[in-house]
This record gives sequence, structure tokens and C-alpha cells, in this order.
Amino acid sequence: MVGGAGETSYANNSSLQRIIIRNSRPVVQACIQDLYCTSFPEILNMADLGCSSGPNTLLVIKEIIDAIQERCHQPRRHMPELRMFLNDLPGTCFIAGVPGSFYGRLFPRVSLDFVHSSNSVHWLSQVPEGLQSEMGLALNKENIYMAKSSPPAVFKAYLKQFQRDFSLFLKFRSEEMTCGGRMVLTLVGRKGEEPSSRDCCCLWELLVKALMEMVSQGAIQRAKVDSFDLPYYSPSAKELKAVIIMEGSFVLDQLQITEINWDANDNDDNEGFFFDKEASGQNVAKFLRAATEPMLANHFGEEIIEELFRKYAENVGEHLAKEKTKHVIFTISMTKKV
Repeated sequence: MVGGAGETSYANNSSLQRIIIRNSRPVVQACIQDLYCTSFPEILNMADLGCSSGPNTLLVIKEIIDAIQERCHQPRRHMPELRMFLNDLPGTCFIAGVPGSFYGRLFPRVSLDFVHSSNSVHWLSQVPEGLQSEMGLALNKENIYMAKSSPPAVFKAYLKQFQRDFSLFLKFRSEEMTCGGRMVLTLVGRKGEEPSSRDCCCLWELLVKALMEMVSQGAIQRAKVDSFDLPYYSPSAKELKAVIIMEGSFVLDQLQITEINWDANDNDDNEGFFFDKEASGQNVAKFLRAATEPMLANHFGEEIIEELFRKYAENVGEHLAKEKTKHVIFTISMTKKV
């Protein structure tokens, strides 16, 4: 993520993530209230994994506390002592932080009652292995993610990496959580089983289009595009459930599926909304830049970033003028098995 509080920072370009958090609020509230109803603990230990930085971090904490206060008010019980741990990769400052990858152990055994993670688990621990041939040549040429032109080996590599990572995520959380503890995860997914479907890949295809435009202009080497792949995976509901069942530590209580416009400012509820393709393209470009600029700059060089996202904004605006595309969001609630 882009740090700080500048124009292109994650903190100032995370309104889409804020909408996702608010849409998952009923699941989080029900999960928290059910947890407190069945155990009445004097101390609640909770963790928000992949919290990043900016106002969304405190929004999640506030909603969790509000849910507990509401539950305590009805039977007139005392509020438990709340202990909130915020996790993300090193380099960001938190109220109380646990830096590191959530694909490994973060907390002491049997120490957490509730775990939350929003907009994080679709990011993989690494670029999948197996995206090169035996001779070391790139298999996913002119793509940075799964696409219709990707060979079968690319789809298999991405699915295998997701299965490995998500299994480890569940395994380590099960070690850290109390029996009967609850967990709510929100992540980007896809509606169907086709791994290159437009609802999960179109966003990245438009970025590839911008990259290839810069290749044709001589600003980027084609080999640079061929050698770049995203550490990202948007699973289907079937794939998500299969890993949960296979890993075996949790019971899946609820799976909520929502859809959100690419442009967070394009709210379908706004009557008379005038579509401005230039503004919408820029909004989406800012959102994606805030999340991916460090990766792209590290691989392609910082000097191409401004022009890349200018082209990307144009591509997105043209696309949205033809069809309104949405993110598919999964919110899952789970209970650790006794």
C-alpha cells in the first residue's frame, strides 16, 4: 500500500474498502454478539488482520465495540475488558501493532476470541510458483494475472498458491484462537468457477492494456511485462469452502456475497447520478494505485507510474461507459471447532 496521507495514499483512496467494511457490518455484529452471548467472558481478545492504515482501521474497531456494548446493554451486563490487536506488514504505525505476515503465527496459543480481516486475504504470500517453463521462460506472457490467454498451468499455479496460503492462514488462526472463538473475513471473490471471468480479471486486463500501450511507445520493455505477475487471487465460493473443509479447524457459519461498483463514488442508490467517465476512471485508478504502486514501481521503475495510471484511468473510463462492472465481495463467518 501507498503510505502517508498524500493524494495517492491508501488512506485517502480507500473509500471502496470502507463500503465493503460497512456492508459486512451485519455479519460482524451477529458474530460478536453470538460470541458474547455464549461465553460472557470478562476479557475479549480480538485481532484485525491486514488492517493497513488510515480511517478504516478505527472504523472496524468502533463497530466491534458498538456491537459488544449493544449486547451488554440488553441484559445489563458489565462490559468486558477489550484487547484489540492490529496487524499488518512492518512499516506502518499502529495503536498497538503486530507486524508480520498473517500467513504465519502472530499471537500466543489460545489467546484470541475474535479475529477480523477485511480486504486482505485475496493477497497471496508470494507470486505463485510454476509461472515459468523449465527453461525459465515466462508462461503468462503479456498478462500480469489470470486471463483467457493464460495457459492452464497458470490457473493451476494460482489456485495451488491460494489453497496453500489460505490453509496456513486457517491453521495458524486456529492455534491462536480459543475454542468456540469467532472469525469474520471479507475478501474479493468471483461468482463463477471460470478463473478468468470478467468479474475478477477485467480490472487487471485494463492495467495490462495500459502497460502494453507503454511497451508500444518504447517506455517499457515487453520482457518486463512478461516477467511481472500479481500475488493475488479471487477465489470462487466453492474453492473457498473447499479449503475450509479440507483444513478442518473451523465451521463455516455464514457466507454473504455482495457486489460493489468499481467506482466507490458511483452509488446505485443515487437517483439522477450523472456518469462522468473521466472522473470514474480517475477514481478507480486512484484506488488501484494506492494498493499496487509500490509493487509496480519496484518492478517497472517509479518514472513510469504517473503515465501508467493516466492511461489506466482512460481505459477504465472507456470500459465503464460501456458497462458497469462490479467487485464481487465475500464475507464469511466461522467458528473454531471445539
